[in-house]
Amino acid sequence: MTCSVGMTASDLPLVWITGANGLIGNYLVQTAPQFAPRWRVRALTRTDFDLLDFAAVEREFQKDKPQLIIHCAAITVVSEAQKNPTLARRVNVEATKFLAELAVQIPFVFFSTDLVFDGRKGDYTETDVVNPLHIYGETKVAAEEIVLRNPRHLVVRTSLNYGQSLSGNRAFNEQLRRSLQSAGQGMKLFTDEFRNPIPAVETARAVWELVEKKCAGIYHVAGADKMSRYQIGELLVKGWPEVTAVIESGLAKDFPGPPRALDTSLDIAKVQKVLSAPLPGLNGWLARTKVGF
Repeated sequence: MTCSVGMTASDLPLVWITGANGLIGNYLVQTAPQFAPRWRVRALTRTDFDLLDFAAVEREFQKDKPQLIIHCAAITVVSEAQKNPTLARRVNVEATKFLAELAVQIPFVFFSTDLVFDGRKGDYTETDVVNPLHIYGETKVAAEEIVLRNPRHLVVRTSLNYGQSLSGNRAFNEQLRRSLQSAGQGMKLFTDEFRNPIPAVETARAVWELVEKKCAGIYHVAGADKMSRYQIGELLVKGWPEVTAVIESGLAKDFPGPPRALDTSLDIAKVQKVLSAPLPGLNGWLARTKVGF
């Protein structure tokens, strides 16, 4: 971290990053020296305090007086939210509401999801009508509405994020790899379910730039390429020679269970006009950076 002459790191404005042990939260923390050198980061995890303990949160807020909050902490697994909707609403909605109210006079960044849409159309813009199909999406819609009441605040909708998490199971590539390693003979991936996979480091870069440019409202931050689950699997297994399970194609519409949002691809034209460098597609990014899969 570089500082002006006579300025120390402690003189820099403080940013809280909640959910710092999660995938995107950790990438935001790790990339701050590169993308946001004028900020001093406090990486918040459950060991610091419970975000549902509002009295503790307010005490820490009054003590730290952060000048920015980036709120990544959430229950993000769709099945977990479906099994425990009360907890999902407390974490995803009530905690967000409390933090946003504390941050009434400062910028606040909230992470949302492409799963606020029902997947019937695809290529969704920021102004398209939301219609979630499950509890997780419902909680994110409710939280978005709360955050957007403040014109200073920013909602970032993202898609599948690629990377390496501290726990080894937060990124979609980590989850797929584990599933394939335990799948035995084969595994079906859908050809009719579409997302915009994006490297988490690119999500972090975009968010830090949106913060620096004082952007507010809703921005879609996702990969430039719409890909099916099957296309994503085909791409990633090329870098996993130890994975012997065969990927087979299947259709989500043929599988039993609750309805799935088939095409929640995001239109990213709005954010591409703001960023100094465009958001890449996953395929091109992997080929260019030659990182490990």
